[in-house]
Amino acid sequence: MKDKRAVTTQTLVVDAPQSKVERVEIPDTSIEVLGRTHQKIGMSDHDGNRFTITVRGCCDSDGSPIDGKEAMRRVRELLSGMSERLGADAFPNWIGPQRFGATRPVTPEVGRAVIEGDFERACDLYLGMPGANSADDVAAFREMWRETQDSKGCLEVIPKHLGYERGILESLMKRPDDWLAAYKSLPPSLQLLTIHSLQSLTFNHALSGRLARGLSIVEPALGDLVAPMQSNGRIDVSKMAEVSESNLQRCRRNCRLGRLAVTGPLPGSSSAMAQGEPGEIERQALEDTDLEDADWHVPRIPRLTSSGTRRPLAVPFRSFSVEEAPELPEGSVSERWDAGPSEGGLWHPDGASLRMRFELPPGTYATVLMRELMKSPLDHY
Repeated sequence: MKDKRAVTTQTLVVDAPQSKVERVEIPDTSIEVLGRTHQKIGMSDHDGNRFTITVRGCCDSDGSPIDGKEAMRRVRELLSGMSERLGADAFPNWIGPQRFGATRPVTPEVGRAVIEGDFERACDLYLGMPGANSADDVAAFREMWRETQDSKGCLEVIPKHLGYERGILESLMKRPDDWLAAYKSLPPSLQLLTIHSLQSLTFNHALSGRLARGLSIVEPALGDLVAPMQSNGRIDVSKMAEVSESNLQRCRRNCRLGRLAVTGPLPGSSSAMAQGEPGEIERQALEDTDLEDADWHVPRIPRLTSSGTRRPLAVPFRSFSVEEAPELPEGSVSERWDAGPSEGGLWHPDGASLRMRFELPPGTYATVLMRELMKSPLDHY
């Protein structure tokens, strides 16, 4: 389930005359001018995301196909179980595998090198870390880098689509051993993503530790940090409060009503941490990710310094529906489908197809909700 395979609608603000915008042509893209505005649109300014996702090849745990009625029954059973644990229409707010690199989880390790000021290791990891199920030419390129660190030689064999890696190598060709400049050849948004990915690793560990201890992620315990939940599913971290004996029942009631959310850590230089048992879990998550002594200041690229924040441990989903989907016309399936399930794959070409629709708040992952409903291997999303 990749953005590059999706049919999406995006809203943009373009600082240009309408006549120029109307002349823009992008392959496989339709552009419609909605009007004029003096306001910019930033990341996460939207109120939410609507998804329509078709799941094909539904099968049992042993790989045998299941029909539409059985597939829908299982989805509803999983939804019912989730509602009993978390309340109606809520799911664990895991940060999805795409934040880390689903089959090559290099992003947080690059971020770790960055906050340690080791830009050589950051570039080395980005270029050379192997990934699962990589194409042969990609695997050969990364192996060559690991064995030689020969920028010129690697540029001769690098696959065309590895544009970011190419940028690092070209920077090293111009300024050998200037690893900071090589790292800064990556887009600023990707540089920041490496830091966010490392923070996300701790959040997921904290969420996992909480579930392992049987501590609710929707009802606060003493020492938890709760924050007001806005109508679009975001929290207001400026109004966070620690749960104490005096406000415990009030906080629990407001969490049940959806007014407050229990939060987990996205650590940084000055981030707040829970106390009591929730705090123990969060400190253990920092230890498990080797970040208990991390200095989140990045003096050589100050904009990457992060003060940290909090994130809801559970989030709502809305307007969920599931129905049987029609089969694809013959000749319209992908090569991967024609090849059939690979080793470790969990789908069957004769299995049913389901179409699911739902809405999520900004910053949450459709892949996470789908994993709760599909229980499939990571590379199926």
